[in-house]
Amino acid sequence: MQALTSGTLAGTGTFRCVECDYVVSLAAADALPACPSCGGTEYARASLFTAHGVSAASVPEQMEVEAEQWLGGVRDGIENAGQYLVYQEDGAAVVHELTREWTRIGRSLAADVRFDDPTVSRRHALVVRRADGVRVLDDRSLNGVFVNSERVEWHALRDGDELVVGRHHLWFVDVPAVTGTREFSALQAPQALAG
Repeated sequence: MQALTSGTLAGTGTFRCVECDYVVSLAAADALPACPSCGGTEYARASLFTAHGVSAASVPEQMEVEAEQWLGGVRDGIENAGQYLVYQEDGAAVVHELTREWTRIGRSLAADVRFDDPTVSRRHALVVRRADGVRVLDDRSLNGVFVNSERVEWHALRDGDELVVGRHHLWFVDVPAVTGTREFSALQAPQALAG
């Protein structure tokens, strides 16, 4: 794919920064601006049919380590038992509690989790809560849904799973309810029952 530089009349379309994958959309034959995210000047024409920039595998290891540390801090701050989608937006943590049977993720104004981003389809994914567990479904998106770096049509979610929707990374967090049951070690159990 040929890289485009600032000053090139790119035409109408969507372009992604070669450095940080930030997406810029042009409505006319305008010159490409400096990247609003990193200041880079090299772009490649974005394609909805390539996995570049939409796979969790494209995240550098350093970002993965930072995400684990960041997610641990967010998890510690959640006080109520439940199931959550957690992601970053403008440098801040967003914690979305899953309370309904269906949670819509997409670019549409009707989405429960909304990303105003051309890499996200209007109806991108659905998170479904049922008695037998929580699943994510690809809602006929163009860029697909990835769970733990693997593209999926539907996938059962477990605590800590990473979802990639367009260029956005979300984590599924399942905080179990704490019960008042007593804990016995293997040595204490027979004595406690006998006596």
